[in-house]
Amino acid sequence: MEQLGKRSGPAARLDTILRHLSARTPPALTFIPTSAQVSAVHQPGKFRFTLDNGILTTEQRQFYEDNGYLLIRKLVSDEDIERFRKEFVRICKKEVRVPGAMIMKNEALRSQYGQTESVVNKVQDFQEDEELFRYCTLPQILKYVECFTGPNIMAMHTMLINKLPDSDKQTFLHPMHQDLHYFPFRPADRIVCSWTAMQRADENNGCLVVLPGTHTLPLKPHGYPEWEGKTNKLFHGILDYDEKSPKVHLVMEKGDTVFFHPLLIHGSGINKTSGFRKSISCHFASSDGHYIDVKNTTQADLEKELQEMVHKRYNMPALELKDIWTFRARVVQGERINL
Repeated sequence: MEQLGKRSGPAARLDTILRHLSARTPPALTFIPTSAQVSAVHQPGKFRFTLDNGILTTEQRQFYEDNGYLLIRKLVSDEDIERFRKEFVRICKKEVRVPGAMIMKNEALRSQYGQTESVVNKVQDFQEDEELFRYCTLPQILKYVECFTGPNIMAMHTMLINKLPDSDKQTFLHPMHQDLHYFPFRPADRIVCSWTAMQRADENNGCLVVLPGTHTLPLKPHGYPEWEGKTNKLFHGILDYDEKSPKVHLVMEKGDTVFFHPLLIHGSGINKTSGFRKSISCHFASSDGHYIDVKNTTQADLEKELQEMVHKRYNMPALELKDIWTFRARVVQGERINL
């Protein structure tokens, strides 16, 4: 029987997550969750997913260990976010051209809105844009990234997402997936995504949705979901995903930043509002990591699809997936060792 004021099992786990999401400062938990998925007692030196560099509290490390993500409030300033927004608008207007960047658009809207942010839903691979790439070098971001990757840090994958209003066709719904599906580098535990809300993100405008604890699962087979008229290029999802899986919507304010593991199952919903929902993100990895050959793995079809895209766009011969990522990668702290 539960004691007054205390809950156990799944209820205690949910309390922990909700308190983490609602706190403006790192939450001060008054008890330790005791469900089967959460360690009841902290064991020094037993953390697998974070490194001991004195930045994260024991409580924060345990939360990431158990859930696969960690939300830090108001990490990026309004001033920086405004600079990123203005640069995005300049890119949309073609006032700035970014070598190597992939500009994803809803071409059906161009006749109505022209070259504006009302058409562009994503700028991917902005490593050659000095202003946007500043995000990947912000000291307050790298301070936390080092807790997951170690001191030698590579910026591997960059995105600024502008989720457009999409209440009917669900064009920009991203199915539940694991980011490691796209990556030919390992180890997974030394990779982390930093995802910052550029404005409030909630269920109405398509915030991130995560399945806590799924970062301990292996990489699952991915592919295009069987959604008639709703699939987008490279928007792969887990093929055997169970829609009934318990999930958490990450409601975030402007400047809030979530760090999450590449095996954490996550996605985002549609934007049911009349405005945009912007976010900026980067996947970081330890430069001590290594590339793998994805042939004869669940990632083989992805490699083939990317090879076709690169050949069509740049008229280049077939490249291995690791070659594409080697081209994208940039060292942002420490030394470039392997990646």
